[in-house]
Amino acid sequence: MSEIAQRPFTDTDAADEGVRVTCDDATTCKQFASSRGYWKDPYIQYFVRSAGERKAPEINRGYYARVRGVNHLIDAFIRKTECNCQIINLGAGLDTTFWRLKDDGLLPKKYFEVDFPAVVARKIHNIRTRTSLSKPLVETNSTDPLRLDSHSLDSDRFCIIGADLRDVSGLDEKLKKFQIDPELPTLLVSECVLVYMTPAQSSNLVHWAADNFHTAMFINYEQVNMADRFGHVMVENLQRRQCHLAGLEACRSLESQKERFLKAGWEHADALDMMTVYGVLPQGDVTRIEQLEFLDEKELLHQLLQHYSICWATKDKLKLGLSRVVF
Repeated sequence: MSEIAQRPFTDTDAADEGVRVTCDDATTCKQFASSRGYWKDPYIQYFVRSAGERKAPEINRGYYARVRGVNHLIDAFIRKTECNCQIINLGAGLDTTFWRLKDDGLLPKKYFEVDFPAVVARKIHNIRTRTSLSKPLVETNSTDPLRLDSHSLDSDRFCIIGADLRDVSGLDEKLKKFQIDPELPTLLVSECVLVYMTPAQSSNLVHWAADNFHTAMFINYEQVNMADRFGHVMVENLQRRQCHLAGLEACRSLESQKERFLKAGWEHADALDMMTVYGVLPQGDVTRIEQLEFLDEKELLHQLLQHYSICWATKDKLKLGLSRVVF
């Protein structure tokens, strides 16, 4: 029997599995909202294991705000750099942003994804077995075949790496192996990732990003205002599903979200709760999606959106005007 097989199952293993399950939850929610017409995503269907149950309207609108908000900042960064950049999606899960950017003519020079090796292996399998997913990679690759194994996939414009984000030195080594370019403007994206790490672990990751990329933006979507009763209920619900929010300390307020980046060497940071983001998204489209489903309890939607946020931090040695990226 191998050493791994003999090793006892630990609390850390259980916690990691709880986090990995959230990947399926998010994918299922996004697929359902997309199927209802909140936004178009023809690729998400290839990553869901099952359709799952119907999602409540407030959940669909919450994901709409999340997807539209994060995409707005991603696209703004790419346009500021005129696509002469690279993106690192930290804890990417089964995200489909690479395919969207290709369809929209906004591909960066290279798009990297990092996640647990088990998640990466599953995603690579889905790409290999679905022509709709693999064809865009082949189209953006040279004449060489895609370079892949069970825990990594590499092409000219897209790379998936299996790594533990808590091991910053290991992450750095793997990114260098796949030709990350520290001189290129770099966008880092994390969605509900840092909150599952201890403050020390997330601080190390945020410090590493600030130290390694001189012109960069870091977009972080996760919980905020978690000290009130609604926040406590959210934490209790996640704990029942074996999801321990080890990084709640940074989720106290919008100020604490910004402080994490400013203390780590980022030059500028902004943060908005998702209720504010929802209010500044293009109102014509918001009116459209609000007609898709009747929402009985608007107060619940407001509470939900007030407990999530987008924080974005920048460093701008090349003076591209990154600090002026706003909603």
